[in-house]
Amino acid sequence: MTRLVLILLMSVSAFLASVAKESKPFVVVIDAGHGGKDIGCKGKLTNEKTIVLDVAKRLGGKISKKYGDKVKVVYTRSTDKFVELADRAKIANDAHGNLFISIHVNSVDKKSRGRTTVKGASVYTCGLHKSDANLRVAMRENSVMELEKNSRSRYKDFDPNSSESYIIFELTQNAHLNQSLDFASRAQRNLVKKAGRADKDVRQAGFWVLWSVSMPSVLVELDFICNPTSEKFLHSAAGKEKCATALFEAFDDYYKDQKKTQGK
Repeated sequence: MTRLVLILLMSVSAFLASVAKESKPFVVVIDAGHGGKDIGCKGKLTNEKTIVLDVAKRLGGKISKKYGDKVKVVYTRSTDKFVELADRAKIANDAHGNLFISIHVNSVDKKSRGRTTVKGASVYTCGLHKSDANLRVAMRENSVMELEKNSRSRYKDFDPNSSESYIIFELTQNAHLNQSLDFASRAQRNLVKKAGRADKDVRQAGFWVLWSVSMPSVLVELDFICNPTSEKFLHSAAGKEKCATALFEAFDDYYKDQKKTQGK
């Protein structure tokens, strides 16, 4: 009798654990870059922090509308406020996120040739930058650290402007790289096909925030705000809606595949 009771208890425990696992929502963390005193890249009509917050909230709204309680949407910011890089990572990790999507807008230096004609979307995963252009993008996005108090001690003397600091990304393997690349490829494809952005490829670079989150993660550069035509698109409601829809459809496909994989 004792053995039978023990077997029954073990069976019930296993069943309850299985139910709990199935009922646990998938957590997507949506990170609207910059905010508050940090406007990000600036155009003639608008700025990065405004564009990406709008797209982030549209994306989150679409996910919540379709999936309800099955997917929990967590924002690192939902208003125009400054959030430190370390706090963005902490929000994502504390939420036990399953996917981290950081949304940004690209630009190039004012002295760069072709500044007003460069265009296209890129989706980055964390890794070793394979070109100077990728390194410059990572340096620009990481430089938000300089707006934070005690940044040197908080980021263990990581200098976003020194190429030597980026050796950390050469020595660290991202455990979630395959899944990150999977989502990045879907997002890049949709931004080109659904949002009509020029294809600047899936890339890798040393983004501190992607390195710091313990989940599959990507950083999306929607287009170049320094290009007047691209800025006009990003500034428009229709443009932001197309970008959000492209990212939502990428998430939709990725989520469905993840559920199939977990079901095996």
